[in-house]
Amino acid sequence: MPTSKADLTNAISRVAKGDRSAFEALYAATSAKLFGVVVRILVRRDLAEEVLQEVYLRVWQRAAEYDPALSSPITWLVAIARNRALDEVKRKPMRSLEEMPGVLEIANDDDPLADHGRKEEMLRLKACLDRLEPEKSQIVLLAYYYGMTREEIAGRIKRPVSTVKTWLRRSLAQLKDCLGQ
Repeated sequence: MPTSKADLTNAISRVAKGDRSAFEALYAATSAKLFGVVVRILVRRDLAEEVLQEVYLRVWQRAAEYDPALSSPITWLVAIARNRALDEVKRKPMRSLEEMPGVLEIANDDDPLADHGRKEEMLRLKACLDRLEPEKSQIVLLAYYYGMTREEIAGRIKRPVSTVKTWLRRSLAQLKDCLGQ
């Protein structure tokens, strides 16, 4: 299984020539890392698994485009995975909190009183998010639920990065005030 930069570069080069065993070795060596990248962006494991398959299809199709002078093999692979996951986020319309009841839930510790307290906190947080302007609530979710960078959010909502940063800072302050913390 290729593990070093040279091994991965060699494996990609062999994949470009249609070497299935090199592809299998490349997958075995890198799939866990790429899955981590994708699932962090998409959150849903089932969707991340589908996207990971598409990532490796692209790797198979585009291996000849890899240039070791431009980036390390893992950087190239992560860029493909990250871009494909972000494409999936952009493709799917944003959903409201009502449509995603599990977004704000914390794992149950089998303590009914603690679970009740968490639900109360989540309801308070949802109510505070609802007080924000819709666009500002959206950027909070994009940043802290979907894990998007300020730059990615700016591109998605077609606003300057500085505006996104300001809105996030102000929105977080409003949420803190609303929650009384």
